[in-house]
Amino acid sequence: MFISWKSPLRAGRLATFAYFALNGFLMGMWVVHIPAVEHRAGIGHAVLGWLLLLLGAGAFAGMRIAGPLTDRFGARTVVPAGAVLCSAALVLPGLATNGWTLGAALLVLGCGNGCLDVSMNAHAVQVERGYLRPVMSAFHATFSLGGVAAALAGARALDLGWSPAPTLGAVALLGLVVAALAMPALLPAEPRSATPAPAADRGRRRTHRRIQVLAALALMLMLCEGVANDWSVLQLRDVLGASPATAALAYGAFATAMTAGRLLTDRAAGRFGPVAILRYGASAAALGLTAAALSPWVPLALLGWTLFGAGLSGCIPQLFSAAGHADRDAAGVNVSRVAGLGYLGMLAGPAVIGPLTRLMPLNLTFFLPVACCVAAACAAGVLRTERPVSAALKPETV
Repeated sequence: MFISWKSPLRAGRLATFAYFALNGFLMGMWVVHIPAVEHRAGIGHAVLGWLLLLLGAGAFAGMRIAGPLTDRFGARTVVPAGAVLCSAALVLPGLATNGWTLGAALLVLGCGNGCLDVSMNAHAVQVERGYLRPVMSAFHATFSLGGVAAALAGARALDLGWSPAPTLGAVALLGLVVAALAMPALLPAEPRSATPAPAADRGRRRTHRRIQVLAALALMLMLCEGVANDWSVLQLRDVLGASPATAALAYGAFATAMTAGRLLTDRAAGRFGPVAILRYGASAAALGLTAAALSPWVPLALLGWTLFGAGLSGCIPQLFSAAGHADRDAAGVNVSRVAGLGYLGMLAGPAVIGPLTRLMPLNLTFFLPVACCVAAACAAGVLRTERPVSAALKPETV
């Protein structure tokens, strides 16, 4: 049955949760099946590494495309389209039989993911504008929970010996169903503002400079997240000599703290404001990663990775929210700029750390992301601005 609540705003929020969870689930299922897809395509790790860049390139292109489309046609149109493209494209890597076909499949999958990512974040901003209080972080937590569900479901499918193509095909069908059921609950496009042209031009120039700062902060903070994703386990194993099972707890601690933090951030942001969330969150992340990098003991390192995840958890949602609220008429474009540069940072983080390990021990390379966290904390004042309220949506008590 279609999502139907008495309040259109509440229904729109529920639909946004559904799309965030769907995106996390789709991309999580791809990650779980990477080894099986690599084997089917008959390629090695080195070739796979280069092909994964096509996934990133496709996502960046999709983000740049979806931003203007969302502003022109509304998130209600672009979000379902992005979900359909991302869902349908998921099956393509499972059908790839060589490097060329896998590269093309990843390019399309990345494009679908980028389109869905930007459009659903733009819709989340619209929902947040209607609620007149922070609700963005909870959406990002739902994305993480979708990834957890994908890890569990994907592991079960692999344990049963299912091949990638039928598994990913079934998930693609599920994605199409979710996209169709959630679509009617999405909010209609907001009317464009009627600001006089000279004032609008001056405001957009100020907004453009602010968006550039937000995008730079997103790049630095998502670089930090990428470092945790790819290097936390190796740090415990290679630097501290932990067993593989114990080393895996490093990423588990980071990811769990990240998800839990995002579930709690909205209330904290509503009480203390986004500036405090970014300033103290990035500071806590810097402290946590410093402890993990310098610790001679595994328990302290795990505590450091936990604090790192908790500190980072609320930072990126604040940046996306600020980008979307900066200019209601260009919310999609602004979110795409911040998300696009942030996504490049997530890809760049692991790639930068690798070459640095030739010059210094792995744990010392972590002071690059520590520096990024410190810079973000110092620049938190960029979020200090009055958030515009949509005239098309009335505040509601939830």
